[in-house]
Amino acid sequence: MNRTTRSGRIAAAIAVATAILVAAPVISIIALALQPAPDVWQTLIQYVLPRSLLDTALLLAGVGALSLAIGTGTAWMISLYEFRGRKMLLWLVPLPLAIPTYLAAYVYVDLFEPLGLVHQTLAVWLPLQDAVRALPNLRSLPGAIIVIALVLYPYVYLSARTMFQFQSAEFAEAAKTLGAGRWTIFWRISLPMARPALAVGTALVSLETLNDIGASEYLGVRTLTVSVFTTWLNRGSLAGAAQLSCFMLAIVAGLIAIERYGRRNVTTEFSAESPRLTQRTTLAGIKGGLAFAACLLPVCLGFLVPLLYLAHQSFKRGLFANFDMALWRDAFNSVAFASLATLAALLLGFATILAWRWRPSRLRFVAMNIAQLGYTLPGLVLALGLLAPLLAIDNALNALAASLGQSLPGLIVIGSGAAVVIAYVIRFLAVPTGFIKAGFERIPRDYDDSARAVGAGQATTMRLIHLPLLRPAMLGAVIVVFVDCLKELPATLLLRPLNVDTLATSIYQYASRGSFEEGALAALLIVAASIGPVAWLTRFSDMPSGPA
Repeated sequence: MNRTTRSGRIAAAIAVATAILVAAPVISIIALALQPAPDVWQTLIQYVLPRSLLDTALLLAGVGALSLAIGTGTAWMISLYEFRGRKMLLWLVPLPLAIPTYLAAYVYVDLFEPLGLVHQTLAVWLPLQDAVRALPNLRSLPGAIIVIALVLYPYVYLSARTMFQFQSAEFAEAAKTLGAGRWTIFWRISLPMARPALAVGTALVSLETLNDIGASEYLGVRTLTVSVFTTWLNRGSLAGAAQLSCFMLAIVAGLIAIERYGRRNVTTEFSAESPRLTQRTTLAGIKGGLAFAACLLPVCLGFLVPLLYLAHQSFKRGLFANFDMALWRDAFNSVAFASLATLAALLLGFATILAWRWRPSRLRFVAMNIAQLGYTLPGLVLALGLLAPLLAIDNALNALAASLGQSLPGLIVIGSGAAVVIAYVIRFLAVPTGFIKAGFERIPRDYDDSARAVGAGQATTMRLIHLPLLRPAMLGAVIVVFVDCLKELPATLLLRPLNVDTLATSIYQYASRGSFEEGALAALLIVAASIGPVAWLTRFSDMPSGPA
């Protein structure tokens, strides 16, 4: 066997193994769901499912609609208008992505609860009882919709802005010659052309909302995610939790179908005859000020308010001066888990796409697509699906040790934290796979042919051509995966070893005890680690507008 064939087969084997790894939790959940759980289901049908299904549907619809409105509006203003402060907004508007949904929920409940900062401010002008009645109830479905949408709308913004800034000027000009006004052009031309991007952004928002457990539970919204959590841990029914998880997977499949339907029969290719981009309209005076204020408001609510609150609480409680050594331990655990998962996800994603690049086939195409499905699995469902396979591995290792007359090692995979790393890899593998796939699409296959013509093998071509050209894409993947791992709560909460905490689980425990303020510094560390990567993702987001 020559070296070229061997390298290709190794990459193909890794791609197939990666697809099996991603598919294993889903297969496990389906197998668990086939087990009977009649006692639990009687309670679930009578008391849990009706409210859970309704709350989940309303939460997804509400967060999706509000995120769509905020993200589309800000993207449209920033892409098609020029006004004072616009350059600054390019960096600011995506920053709420640095705030995990559970942190936003903890912060806003603390701010708006009786005796909180907002109540104290209102009490200066209003009697005590009137001030309490004036406070909105954030521990409710409307409160959850607002809080979650304020930190997830950048998914829609980033998707929509890519489409708005590249729209050709010919369509708007044709509409203007027919007497169409600014709003007519927006509703009849700009918005329909951006439909694919809006569908993608809204689908991502919905998936993140479905994955959330910290914010939903804390704000009193009984979603399917929370119901799976309580059925598994409080009622002790693994089969019942798996059956509820199947409902969630059906919702995920529906969301993906809706996203695909939103992109049907739509082309995003640019006109070869008229490549001019739409010229940005200048807004001066009060119009420019209102545009700036409208785009800045969601940034203030979704990013600046939580950031300033966390910094204030950290200084107020002396968390910087009296740095808790336990926080160092939690931070080390977070960084260790995230680093290992990032490295593994990058290697598996690279091998999967490389196998397809070297020799496209139906098997490798299927493996590549399965590898990108992990992000659609909510963290809680992923943790539930991994439990049985990982326990089976631990039991097999113990059986092997017993047969060899060695002492039993115990729960090696689950007890060592490897389960957390595996969950991170499966959930976020779509990120490096997508980044590297996009990077490869920018490398002409002529480069591979030229290398082959001078006798270079596949491994040599990969080392000397592919890796240097893929460095920006791989760097972006590393940054995004690392930060997502730091913020991940549901999978970490359920798969971490006993007496091992990360920054995310430490914050969750503080909030569960009603003392979230004591975890403000841990929360601030997560936000600080996320700001740079979010800003990095927007560094090339602006394009010059077309000529007048």
